[in-house]
Amino acid sequence: MSAMLATLRRELRAYFFSPLAWALLTLLLVINGTIFALIISFLSDPRSAGGRPLDFFFSSSWVILMFIVPLLTMRLIAEERTSGSIEVLMSAAVTEVQVVVGKYLAALLFFGFLWLPTLSYAAIVARFSEIDWGTIASGYLGIVAAGAVFLAIGTLASSFVRSQVVAGVITFAVVFFFFLVFGSLQSLVNSPLWREFFAYVDVAGQMDDFARGVVDTRHLAFDLTTVVFLLFLTSRTLASKKWR
Repeated sequence: MSAMLATLRRELRAYFFSPLAWALLTLLLVINGTIFALIISFLSDPRSAGGRPLDFFFSSSWVILMFIVPLLTMRLIAEERTSGSIEVLMSAAVTEVQVVVGKYLAALLFFGFLWLPTLSYAAIVARFSEIDWGTIASGYLGIVAAGAVFLAIGTLASSFVRSQVVAGVITFAVVFFFFLVFGSLQSLVNSPLWREFFAYVDVAGQMDDFARGVVDTRHLAFDLTTVVFLLFLTSRTLASKKWR
């Protein structure tokens, strides 16, 4: 446990003292602020059908995830392999699981930190209208759950290659596949069983449910199982490259 916490602290320092991380935070604030302003502008139009601003915001956040996650995870292990520091790290009294979990948790915590400023949007909406805080919590839970899955994908991709850019491209491609392909397959299959399966793994659909305040434990079980499985694969990949 102490080795994992040491890895976690090390990675958190790397995030918070990295200029790229703060540039990413600034970029996210600009993008999220722009999206929120456009949503408010759209709903303020008398011709619009109306709706709750934060529902639209949470439902559209998957677009941002596709770009944030690769940038957060591409360096996690690929950078260590490029610099050669992975050999030093793995020669210490640290297991592959401890390294992977420590790095992953650091990425997840920083991911959550990036979304904290958006809580101000809820405060703004609450000032002018009544809001359901339970639905707000559900929307953020959807973002964290989807982010957890894709951060695990990015961690695995970073363990495959030495190039951070290649790791980022692989992560983006897989996340893009998850968001767009699985959702489209529901309308292309005739079997109710397959349709239910693709609905189960459709992360964009899950985020829509969370945005509406629908917390389905099946979604959470799928996300948790997927994260554990991907981190296990990452630890095995790291072990297989240990002596190369």
